[in-house]
Amino acid sequence: MNENTIKIGEVNLLGILRERQPGLFLGYPGGVEEVLLPNRYKPESFEIGDEIEVFVYKDNEERLVAVTDMPHIKKGTFALLRCSESTPIGAFLDWGMVKELFCPFKEQVFKMNAGGWYLVYCFLDEKSGRLVASSKTFKFLDNTNLTVAKFDKVEVIISHPSDFGMNVIVNGKHKGVIYNDQIFKTLHIGDKYEGVVAKVREGNKLDIILQEIGYRNIEPNAEHILTILKASKGFLPLTDKSDPQDVKDWLEMSKKSFKKAIGTLYKQRVIDIKEDGIYLITENEN
Repeated sequence: MNENTIKIGEVNLLGILRERQPGLFLGYPGGVEEVLLPNRYKPESFEIGDEIEVFVYKDNEERLVAVTDMPHIKKGTFALLRCSESTPIGAFLDWGMVKELFCPFKEQVFKMNAGGWYLVYCFLDEKSGRLVASSKTFKFLDNTNLTVAKFDKVEVIISHPSDFGMNVIVNGKHKGVIYNDQIFKTLHIGDKYEGVVAKVREGNKLDIILQEIGYRNIEPNAEHILTILKASKGFLPLTDKSDPQDVKDWLEMSKKSFKKAIGTLYKQRVIDIKEDGIYLITENEN
């Protein structure tokens, strides 16, 4: 696609070409395409030639239009959207625009219902030239050529549960899994987190965790424990002999990560470990 082509479903930085009664006409200098920015989105002050960031899509009359409002989802991305209306041919989703985003029935994993929330992918339908949504999100992911490796930090979107844990979308490109024994908090579909690639399995399958690995895990978990200690008046009823479920309930981390973290804090004389729990050492005690 030419760099000076107006891109539907994306944010475009366009120049103001001229002003007319319905609004401002925008485009690229020397380009052949232009798009209307209606008066309701017109800036208070401007000059011909000024550049303005706009989102471009088709309005209710199938005309190309530019707006300064930004949607909840753009072309080529995933988001959790609310269904406002369900019809025999498809569903209409609230994505923050005047015209709602259409999800055809054939692009629904199961029938969408009004009021429900659904994780969807937004793409440009080549036949109609319109932006549409699909809840069949995994068909837009590919692990053939990975762009991530073991220990890489990644952006994670919670997709849907499985028998083994929770399926996730990794960096908006790949499929991944967080296994049940690595889930220490309630995860909801559409939630976004920072994660780490724990392992790359045969077939480029990605194991993801929501906390750092090994020595990388010590410092952030130690800081987390300190935060909880300070909020708990300097005491937590946990020790290296505590039940893993108690550790999970208090700190949302594994017993192994907890033991490493308090070991570091103890060596640094930040905490004291006694039979009934861990105590924050104040400056006066050092």
